[in-house]
Amino acid sequence: MVAGPLACARPAVGAEAGPAPAAVGPRARVAPRTMQAVYDSVRRVLDAGVASGAFPGAWAAVGTPDGVVAVYGAGQLDSADATRPNAGTVWDLASLTKVIGTTSAVARLVADGVVALDTPVVRYLPQWTARGADRVTVRHLLTHSSGLPAWRALYKEAATREEALSQVFATAPDTLPGLRFVYSDLGFILLGQLVERVSGETLADFETRRIFGPLGMRETRFLPPATWLARTAPTERDPWRQRHLRGEVHDENAHRLGGMSGHAGLFSTGRDLIRFARMYLNHGRLDGVAVLDSATLAQFTQVQDSSVSRRALGWETPTGGNSAGRRLSARAFGHTGFTGTSLWMDPEQQLFVLLLTNRVNPTRESRGIGAVRTALADAVSQAMTAASAAAQGTAGH
Repeated sequence: MVAGPLACARPAVGAEAGPAPAAVGPRARVAPRTMQAVYDSVRRVLDAGVASGAFPGAWAAVGTPDGVVAVYGAGQLDSADATRPNAGTVWDLASLTKVIGTTSAVARLVADGVVALDTPVVRYLPQWTARGADRVTVRHLLTHSSGLPAWRALYKEAATREEALSQVFATAPDTLPGLRFVYSDLGFILLGQLVERVSGETLADFETRRIFGPLGMRETRFLPPATWLARTAPTERDPWRQRHLRGEVHDENAHRLGGMSGHAGLFSTGRDLIRFARMYLNHGRLDGVAVLDSATLAQFTQVQDSSVSRRALGWETPTGGNSAGRRLSARAFGHTGFTGTSLWMDPEQQLFVLLLTNRVNPTRESRGIGAVRTALADAVSQAMTAASAAAQGTAGH
């Protein structure tokens, strides 16, 4: 086989080893020189990340609304598992759960007219009886401006899921809502509960029925089955659970909540997340299936209140200092996950950049992922822009 952006060539030449390109997705309608330029930039960044110790393994995909430009897997899953990451590797998404799952689920409920963004959360969750909770709206939770603290150690304070949820419902905002940005896992735990209360389904069932199922995302779920274990990227040698985690959610609070929560717990594969990204760039549709309407999607991906933060609803937007790097447009939106995952989409550049790593293996003290994220976003955007400009210049002659 020929090595290249979508080729599953021999690992010796540096290309991805794994499923055939057809299993990843259709090729984007871009010039071969663009594909090669993007592939080369992704390969350089990921190989450097492995060499620097930022992560043992990584897999990245770059694409457009109509297909994939380049994919590449680097390194290996673990020091004891030399498998090279591929499109079918299962990753703990960590806080990508907040946007892939929870934000999309809330957007679906808003589009259905059963949740209103500026309605107090207690209308949907009357069990949230903490002082000041009545002032917090759904929009506040989605933009991390609720006044809630960032976190609390539910896994130490509670012995069961029910006890942990009681602790969440007893947590009060420590400032008035709408005044400041504090990234809060607690807010997204509440949003997960809101989805369950309004839909009458578990979070897992609602997301599968309304988001993942219609998209054909068959490898995205909470609590992955044992049959996925061999292709799941291990995460940390966890000092709390006293074992090396594999196929078990890394986030301690999500673990205490039974592995299913609005803030963390989803597992997925690259080929599933490519479909998700293409759907968002296609205004909520993919392969003739409408998952979200374009107006709701546009609303959720716009900056809400720039006097407080650059957050959209659930999503981050570029700040010049976050994982979007410096070359994506102001219309881009994305998110990261603690385990080393990230996804950015740019409607202006018609581009998505997906990065999946297990940077917490063997320890969360590995700090190199931030530089890799920004280097990847910048390198890909530059390669796409340069190749496009070169093609236009050639056409002009």
